[in-house]
Amino acid sequence: MKRMAVLCATLLFAASAMLAGERLDLKAVAGGDFAGEALTRVEPMADGETYAQISKDGKQVVKYSFKTGKQVGVIFDANVVRGANIGSIDGYVMSPDGRRMLIQTHTKRIYRRSFTAEYYIYTLGNSSVVPLSDGGPQQTPIFSPDGNQIAFVRDNNIFLVKLLYDNAESQVTKDGKRNEVINGIPDWVNEEEFATNSSMVFTADSKQICWIRYDESAVKEYSMQMFKGSNPSMDEYADYPGFYSYKYPMAGGENSKVAVYSYDIKSRQTRKMQLPLDADGYIPRIKMTSDPTKVAIFTLNRHQDNLSIYMANPLSTVCQLVIQDKVDKYFKEEAMANIKITDRHILMPSDRDGHMHLYLYTLGGQLKRRVTRGNYEVTDVYGYDEATGDVYYAANELGPQDKQVYVAHQNGKTERLTAREGYNSATFSAGYKYFINTWSDINTPVVYTLNNNSGKVLSTLVDNKGLKEKLAAYDLGTRELFSFTTSEGVKLNGWMVKPAGFDASRRYPVIMYQYGGPGNQQVLNSWNIGMCGQGALLEQYMAQQGYIVVCVDGRGTGGRGAEFEKCTYLRLGELEAKDQVETALWLGSQPYVDKNRIGIWGWSYGGWNTLMSMSEGRPVFRAGVAVAPPTSWRYYDTVYSERYMRTPKENPSGYDEVNPMARVDKLSGALLICHGLADDNVHFQNTAEYTEALVQADKDFKENIYTNRNHSIYGGNTRNHLFRQIVNFFNAEMK
Repeated sequence: MKRMAVLCATLLFAASAMLAGERLDLKAVAGGDFAGEALTRVEPMADGETYAQISKDGKQVVKYSFKTGKQVGVIFDANVVRGANIGSIDGYVMSPDGRRMLIQTHTKRIYRRSFTAEYYIYTLGNSSVVPLSDGGPQQTPIFSPDGNQIAFVRDNNIFLVKLLYDNAESQVTKDGKRNEVINGIPDWVNEEEFATNSSMVFTADSKQICWIRYDESAVKEYSMQMFKGSNPSMDEYADYPGFYSYKYPMAGGENSKVAVYSYDIKSRQTRKMQLPLDADGYIPRIKMTSDPTKVAIFTLNRHQDNLSIYMANPLSTVCQLVIQDKVDKYFKEEAMANIKITDRHILMPSDRDGHMHLYLYTLGGQLKRRVTRGNYEVTDVYGYDEATGDVYYAANELGPQDKQVYVAHQNGKTERLTAREGYNSATFSAGYKYFINTWSDINTPVVYTLNNNSGKVLSTLVDNKGLKEKLAAYDLGTRELFSFTTSEGVKLNGWMVKPAGFDASRRYPVIMYQYGGPGNQQVLNSWNIGMCGQGALLEQYMAQQGYIVVCVDGRGTGGRGAEFEKCTYLRLGELEAKDQVETALWLGSQPYVDKNRIGIWGWSYGGWNTLMSMSEGRPVFRAGVAVAPPTSWRYYDTVYSERYMRTPKENPSGYDEVNPMARVDKLSGALLICHGLADDNVHFQNTAEYTEALVQADKDFKENIYTNRNHSIYGGNTRNHLFRQIVNFFNAEMK
């Protein structure tokens, strides 16, 4: 009997081992090993029937059919070109006439969107490759509409290459100087907060170049100390550290003085546009139109609640106001990014009625029709078909966590083009005959399909079946969406990851991950939720450590209309922190949650929200981690801070009373702060000043500093190390 019992126990253990899934490896999660297959850098071609992509080995630009998804040609092949030796391709720019390409190589990043690269001109007819310029790396090259000229920026100046004149290069501007004057590309704050890296266009007749000039000489300079470090190593700082200094305007400070200029290529004459602009106003965009006498210029007042679109004549310099849109509190940056200018129309999103909707204007500014209406948000704008009057866009009409692709016809009828609930987005062909649909939901990895403009699926390009099979071998928990109502009567949405083998009779510790910044959404019916996406894989790793992981979008987040999003105006962090505390209290009331073991963490605004929530006054958090957190909006940039807070002079109580340092005495729970020393976005200054406030308040904390790392804190083993510190900290404090 004893031998039989031992044998049965042995067999039972073996069977359990066979049934138990694999455990996730944190380094694999941090390294993106479960990212799955993706269609990236898809470039629709001008013929409306094909699209291009860079091959996986980085050697070719391959052309595919929009109808079948099959390869129909190779546009560029580094192995067979004549002329320069191209190692691998980082990117490319097609000329409007399709006769040439710019091949991007040796890319070096500067900030979030800016970079320098070495570009080569590739002529499709004879497969020849020649350098765009021998004078050094270039930025943001653009073709003229006729395809015969290329303008680019180097060292803050604009240069012009004439392809029909043996690639003759000339210099358009000569006043560019680092940390003083920039031509044709934005300064740091305009790049970061208006989501652009180019401020230069040709006119439609290819005869003139127009650009925004930024005079940042009066903007105060910020310096970051740099060390040798590694991955990459900066050998120039092997003995003594150095400094990286750049212009960074903090809230209430001086911004760059901006103006628009034109350059007549034939006469070489430079003119300044007579643009009506406040002395402290912004020019977030400049765009070409189909009319050579009109260049569209967007202006924004410093409070960012009054957006104007002017049509500037590059020759006469006269600027005519065609659209002026005033909204409550502030314009969302993505609304400006989504404005589309077509041959004869301007398609403009605005939340002037309380929800983000689309309005169609003529180039002269006449409102032709309101395209969408209802209690939902237009999230993406794909364009307007001049031939049919159809407008293509994405919206969350089915609910804040959902996104579908739609077409609005000229007769007022609207059709949904995507069939499955979840998170959809589209890449349309030129002419809108086809689109690539990207779809996922919270439990399904991303699927890419080819569709026609009626929504019919023509073929499946990527189904990520291999990823699903790979993940099936792991011991993963469940992902689910939920909602609850706070004690203040506010309904909040969230997602939850429960451990595999979840037992409702047990009480689990909880880690809350959040971001919470204005307009941001973390709670979506999408595969790419969580800190690292990949099906909330970092959160799944934490669930394997025994935690339930929860994310809730509080007040101020997007997808639910202007009133919900803008209620945090002038008091950033106050309501957001309340809602995270309310989430913890609600979770603590659930029978499967240990209310005494609830932690919170976040990155950037999520780090701010972590600190605010831990010092809200109700001690509900056992531990928290703040990564790269702002700690005072006085230390952050003008455009972002003032969009939501106005200036410190106008709103002193908002800046001085609502921040983690003002609440430092109320901090409750164990705290870990992590920050990169070379964070050009949220400066280390924020953590330095906050930790000093903690010291003087006699509050214990732990701190991890990352040498030479920017706001994303990556490079070499850095991201793996960071995540391990976060997990180990929670394990030490909450188990």
